[in-house]
Amino acid sequence: MAPVTARPALPTLPVTLTINAKAYCLDIFPWTTLLDLLRNDLKLTGTKKGCDHGQCGACTVLIDGARVNSCLKLAVTLDDADITTVEGLGTPDKMHPMQQAFVDHDAFQCGYCTPGQICSAIGLMTEGHAHSREEIRELMSGNLCRCGAYTNIADAIEDVIAQDSVQSYGEAAE
Repeated sequence: MAPVTARPALPTLPVTLTINAKAYCLDIFPWTTLLDLLRNDLKLTGTKKGCDHGQCGACTVLIDGARVNSCLKLAVTLDDADITTVEGLGTPDKMHPMQQAFVDHDAFQCGYCTPGQICSAIGLMTEGHAHSREEIRELMSGNLCRCGAYTNIADAIEDVIAQDSVQSYGEAAE
């Protein structure tokens, strides 16, 4: 019988991230996506895994205030980044205005896409984009809703714009 050789340890890399206003110093495998880090390692399951190819938007989070599909970002490339997931936006007692608008306008059906939709909506507003319903619809087109709640989603975003209550991401959670 041939001798058994031990497998070499798999390489990890150190990464420092701020996620939902909490600092993390992590050693992760270089192939770990931000989505998998959030869901599997940190148990922040609000961010959803949809297509795993950047085509559905279910995994959208805010990285330094910008909308990003977390399934397409390797976590090791984000050293020192500030990441906000839906869990970092508000609480059931004190929702972010966008979360409240989604509730008020029934802008979800099954709810699977809702975390990505909300993060994307906040991102497009903080980026200074949502000036018309047409622009909202175009800029949200990367976030798919299989239930077809698009009209209600646009209504919710327009409502927040009309209220002029847009907060920079994460403020409502403080």
